[in-house]
Amino acid sequence: MRQITFACQPSFEKFARASRREQFLQTMDSVVPWSELEALIAPYYPKTGNGRQPVGLSIMLRIYFLQHWFNLSDPGAEDALYDSPALRGFAGVDLGRCAAPDESTILSFRHLLEQHDLCGKIFDTVNLYLDRKGIRISTGTIVDATIIAAPSSTKSSKKERDPQMHQTKKGNQYYFGAKAHIGVDSKECVVHSVCTSAASVHDKHMLPGLLHGDEKKVWGDAGYQGQTEAIHEAAPKAQDMTNRRVKTKQGVDEVEKRKNRTKSRVRAKVEWPFRILKRVFGYTKVRYRGIVKNHHWHLAAFALVNLYQHRKRLIPQLAPLRA
Repeated sequence: MRQITFACQPSFEKFARASRREQFLQTMDSVVPWSELEALIAPYYPKTGNGRQPVGLSIMLRIYFLQHWFNLSDPGAEDALYDSPALRGFAGVDLGRCAAPDESTILSFRHLLEQHDLCGKIFDTVNLYLDRKGIRISTGTIVDATIIAAPSSTKSSKKERDPQMHQTKKGNQYYFGAKAHIGVDSKECVVHSVCTSAASVHDKHMLPGLLHGDEKKVWGDAGYQGQTEAIHEAAPKAQDMTNRRVKTKQGVDEVEKRKNRTKSRVRAKVEWPFRILKRVFGYTKVRYRGIVKNHHWHLAAFALVNLYQHRKRLIPQLAPLRA
């Protein structure tokens, strides 16, 4: 065990207690399969040589996850490490030995994950870990999408909006940004598929990519109506359980309305991962330009969402936690 310096020693306050942030970090530290994820990244991570010594892989991976949990940019993560002893303790940064990784180092680590498609492998590794813990993907899938806003203007030299982001109308309001499409297991609520598109892309176009192929039932809102053929192409044995539109020229179809209400009792589970992503992790705006970079970010984010929402099963003795 590495000895820490006085810079990391706990203070001598008599009435100190763990904050909610510290409780959250302790919980996530216990549920993340660190050894498996580090082994996944290690072959691609820079090795110690004659030049500048690389920051430890464990530290960089933990900082990357802190960015997801607390919605931190690269410079924001650097500042947060200097500002918060709780974040430094979680990441393993000892200011008595060396400085915290700067924003360019954090950026380089993110680019490394993107270059080798490691975010998708992190997502798969987490789901396999949950499977070994008895949290398995079954034969029912719920599909849905949420809009992630993007800045309407940028500080780039061209003063242009991101050309890969587009505008869409929902209700009576227009939104500019991207969409995160997910396929969620209907029993365990594990996110098993993630797609990213511009906000203007209709939900139904991403439907085949959200199914794993062994479904027996597929749930979705009325936006997926009429996609039975597409469902059967991706999952031949699946029954189309998507909602139907109830308003017709003759009025409201009460029978179909009751069926939709029954279906929605199952379909509502798909909102749980979105709530964690947006309300717990605070991810309401895309951080990067382009669909690909944001897709990598979404893959890692939903891997962490899966761990967070099953934390009580991964740690049975865990007390109720408010984050």
